[in-house]
Amino acid sequence: MAQQADGMNYAPTASKVEPVVKPGEFVFAAAHLDHGHIYGQCNGLTEAGAELRYVYDPDPAKVKAFVEKFPQAKPVDCLERIFDDPEVKLVAAAAVPSERGPLGCRVMQAGRDYFTDKCPFTTLEQLEAARKVVAETGRKYMVYYSERVHVESAWYVDQLIQGGAIGDIVHMEIFGPHRLSKPTRPEWFFQKAKYGGILTDIASHQFDQFLHYTRSKGGDVLHARVDNMANADKPELEDLGEAVLKLDTGASCFSRVNWFTPDGMRGWGDGRSFITGTKGSIEIRKYFDIGRSNTGNLIFLADQQSDQMIEVDGKVGFPFFGQLILDFLNRTEHAMTQEHAFMASELSLKAQALADSRR
Repeated sequence: MAQQADGMNYAPTASKVEPVVKPGEFVFAAAHLDHGHIYGQCNGLTEAGAELRYVYDPDPAKVKAFVEKFPQAKPVDCLERIFDDPEVKLVAAAAVPSERGPLGCRVMQAGRDYFTDKCPFTTLEQLEAARKVVAETGRKYMVYYSERVHVESAWYVDQLIQGGAIGDIVHMEIFGPHRLSKPTRPEWFFQKAKYGGILTDIASHQFDQFLHYTRSKGGDVLHARVDNMANADKPELEDLGEAVLKLDTGASCFSRVNWFTPDGMRGWGDGRSFITGTKGSIEIRKYFDIGRSNTGNLIFLADQQSDQMIEVDGKVGFPFFGQLILDFLNRTEHAMTQEHAFMASELSLKAQALADSRR
């Protein structure tokens, strides 16, 4: 597994590539390259057969670096140049978080679907505006919740859960520590109005997983806390966040995120999930096996008969992107429903608001 200094550079490539469309059948463009996840988004789409035709960003240096990775992308000087091409069906973007909602509305109003990095919004008002534009235009506003859709173990474990391996989920805990890499971060990263808060931002991954694994439609935030414990020089940074939910299925969920991955750790964060069911339990070690190896995508399953470790690294691939492309083409919702994409964000925004009210 390639090592990243921080999660901003997370952009895996599939060990097995399975295109779902023919060359030229699904054309997309990349725009606003503020977060490194745009590389993961484009890796996934192109591996599934999509044609990356254009790239736009107001910063020439970002465009230059992007084209070195994706030479097939033609730089353009504004979004309108992308919209001028009727074959472009989708715009993938990783803008500054506070700009993602308005950008998505603009893209959808131009008749294209939108695929944004998480977090998709920084305010509930942006979320409601996007819901309105989706209803008006019939376009899709999809979200790159990479900790599930671009991690083989997180994807495969859903098959185990839906197959009844551990019965009904009663409790989940997901931990998402990240390395801060403070000197390399852009200024917006430390401005709360732009990144939205730690629960809005990186915890949105976990809210996505809570909803998806339980097939829940929503829930209530029972507790939320954020703080700045060790970065007084960046007073708007929240380096610690936690939240407790009760979903409409009855399952309870605990989310913990922080920026305290030590430099001596082999990866950018020891992402773990613990899932307790009525008939068994699961632990996921997503990115590496701390103290033992660089190999991640390990699933530890205990049920009524036995306990076992399941290794899925390099065996599952990333089916989400092919499903997503077919959803865009066929107007279906197999990869992710629109309401799921929005509800994961809504819960994270509500958790952030509760935490903010208690500081």
